[in-house]
Amino acid sequence: MAHASDGHSLEFKLPDLGEGLTEAEIVRWLVEVGDVVAVDQPVVEVETAKAMVEVPCPYGGVVTARFGEEGTELPVGAPLVTVAVGGAAAVGAGPARDSGGGAAGTPVAETPAAERKAEGSGNVLVGYGTSEAPARRRRVRPGHQAATGASERANGRVRGAEPVDGPVRTAEPVDGPVPVISPLVRRLARQHDLDLRELTGSGPDGLILRADVEYALRAAAAQGGRTAETEAGTSRVPDAASAALSSASAASSAARSDGTRVPLKGVRGAVADKLSRSRREIPDATCWVDADATELMRARTAMNASGGPKISLVALLARICTAALARFPELNSTVDTEAREIVRLDRVHLGFAAQTDRGLVVPVVRDVHTRDAEALTAEFARLTEAARGGRLTPGELTGGTFTLNNYGVFGVDGSTPIINHPEAAMLGVGRIVPKPWVHEGELAVRQVVQLSLTFDHRVCDGGTAGGFLRYVADCVEQPAVLLRTL
Repeated sequence: MAHASDGHSLEFKLPDLGEGLTEAEIVRWLVEVGDVVAVDQPVVEVETAKAMVEVPCPYGGVVTARFGEEGTELPVGAPLVTVAVGGAAAVGAGPARDSGGGAAGTPVAETPAAERKAEGSGNVLVGYGTSEAPARRRRVRPGHQAATGASERANGRVRGAEPVDGPVRTAEPVDGPVPVISPLVRRLARQHDLDLRELTGSGPDGLILRADVEYALRAAAAQGGRTAETEAGTSRVPDAASAALSSASAASSAARSDGTRVPLKGVRGAVADKLSRSRREIPDATCWVDADATELMRARTAMNASGGPKISLVALLARICTAALARFPELNSTVDTEAREIVRLDRVHLGFAAQTDRGLVVPVVRDVHTRDAEALTAEFARLTEAARGGRLTPGELTGGTFTLNNYGVFGVDGSTPIINHPEAAMLGVGRIVPKPWVHEGELAVRQVVQLSLTFDHRVCDGGTAGGFLRYVADCVEQPAVLLRTL
């Protein structure tokens, strides 16, 4: 492709789209190679562990390359597109940019930072845009050209684009922290006593991926098997251990070939990681109680008959939770494990479980303690609709301090929910059904609900948890109790 002499190419990389997100899957490309894009025009739709996001490019010009097919999972910092900016429009744009410059235009590395900044939109989203971020250095082995990493990325060697050849061992020490794609990869290496400083990652700028660690572990296992055979004086060929490992893996896969494999990624993977961490780190306990919800249902019916906006049951339960947390603030807290401190939070941000086609998500209603039932009803409806449409932003899925789980919508009476880490408690609400109940000394049919509270035993004892749950039940049975706290 050819550019005007004063034009050059800029590379736009996958930005950090939210708290703790390290990767995203390409769902749909919104532009083709050769298209002219405007500043801040969305170029790709990606799915993170939290939401579906349209990613805008901060540069305007002609798209000269796209990296990754639809369905490819890219780590944060991997190239997304290159855009020819400045001068005349590109002619005959090819499918990929040249890694060495020349015909592909001025390499990104040679473009002055000030010039790149001036050409951007100035609209800095989370972790990217026109603000300059410190570049991560990659240490290369002696004799290895520094352009190798750029050439590999230009040829599509990113996670999911083609098989990873595995890490290259190097004896040269690495200064500073080792760039690793996620804490899970770091923990995997620690569990197997693998020194990450001995690996050169196959990700962008030397980023160490899970595949790199797994490759190193397989290589170490094969090497250990060959060493043991040599010491025992066996007559097996040098690659016997590797062959045995491959055979065992193939046999294991064959044994499970009659099933369907579903990748544990995206929302489902994020849920799995978070729940596993909660079970691993939080010493939780659960208490429960049955409550007569007849009066609460009558109160809601009366409120909705007044002609104003309809009030949802979950909004009333949220108001009850807020009043209970004001009396028992221990449950609106989090544990700082490093400082060994309990942090009691001043504001109540209520998460609520929402089931969607993409899996379970927990949107967060901010500052519940400042909203009335009408405002809460509207916010719950808005977030639920956004969740089902996959339009929740990362900010709407993070920062909760307490969670309300209405599993009664699934037709079940009770549950022992897992705490939404790093919160300290979760209130579960079962279905409300007619049951025989002793009311005012006589047996009657009443609307009964089971309430359960799972709490972090580090932040409080059973007396506090029981007091919280009993107060919630009292408000459900006698809504006038709640009115006295407002």
